[in-house]
Amino acid sequence: MSIRDLPRPELAPVKIGAKEEIQGMSPRRAVHLVLAAALLASPFISPAVAEVKEVRIAKQYGIGYLPLMIMEHDKLLEKHVKAEGLSDTTVSWATFTGSAAMNDALLSGNLDFAAVGPPGIALLWSKTKGTPQEVKGLTSLTSMALFLNTRDPNVKSIKDLTGKNKIGLPAAKVSTMAIVLQMAVEKEYGPSNYDKLDYLTITRAHPDAMVALLSGKGEIDTHFTWPPFQFRELRTPGIHTILNSFEVTGGPATTVGMATPGRFRNANPKTTKAFIAALSEANEIIRKNPKHAAEVYLKVAKDSDTVENIIAMLEPDQFTITPTKMMLFAEFMHKVGTLKSKPDSWKDLFYPEIHHLPGS
Repeated sequence: MSIRDLPRPELAPVKIGAKEEIQGMSPRRAVHLVLAAALLASPFISPAVAEVKEVRIAKQYGIGYLPLMIMEHDKLLEKHVKAEGLSDTTVSWATFTGSAAMNDALLSGNLDFAAVGPPGIALLWSKTKGTPQEVKGLTSLTSMALFLNTRDPNVKSIKDLTGKNKIGLPAAKVSTMAIVLQMAVEKEYGPSNYDKLDYLTITRAHPDAMVALLSGKGEIDTHFTWPPFQFRELRTPGIHTILNSFEVTGGPATTVGMATPGRFRNANPKTTKAFIAALSEANEIIRKNPKHAAEVYLKVAKDSDTVENIIAMLEPDQFTITPTKMMLFAEFMHKVGTLKSKPDSWKDLFYPEIHHLPGS
């Protein structure tokens, strides 16, 4: 009789290795237990662990999520999980209007990968480190510049903003736009006044804030946003930019990254590896075939703009999996009390899969 032919032993009531538990058993029962214990302890034999059959991914609105849109349209993740030997994996995509709901979905296990800004990654790390609910960054997604646009002719810089101005952004006080605004205010008014303009901010999805700004009506007359919305706003006479995020961060900085729960990453190493490979391929497609990338954006985003306009908005080198200036955000947030724990390095915020990259 081979090992495969042996009946499955009932292990629950027996303490393997305790001599007194084995005494009095039938020889056949004792042999089964010893074989089972040997199989479990063997370093050469491990049970096959199936990875997930469905991968759930979330993004928001804007060209910054273009790599994910290409992954969705071209089925790149399906391609790469198959290359890892996983078959029949389905991918579900969702689009959120803001980061708060996505963060909750990650923490509750209802999402596997989500596009989250640097502040969100830092907050998730600080909140969950050392717990079974651990969430960290997996990769960067993009480092596109953010524009603070206004229709108020009297506002030439953030120093001119007053109580009559209202700023639309994705999530007040915690979104990338909100933190960059605080950084800019700190530079103008000093560390103790970093939140001086927070009372002007209103949480709005980028499409809604753009409509409000361009309507000329309503309370939102200023919008902290990114492509394509910032460029469309600037096509309208009277709309002008008063702040570019790169002026605040000293050049390109990660605007959005990808986060995933530790329990998912640990249980699904092949799927996680496939995700990084698929994202990297999407970035390469943007660099080599911007026309296809623009066409995919228009189709997936259900956008009515032209291919030429979208191509003009693309800066392919800013689509990268390498995190940039994550510590700038983390250190600022810790200094002002938004972030409870400060990481020692950007690597604390991300899983080891990308620690070999020149992040910051």
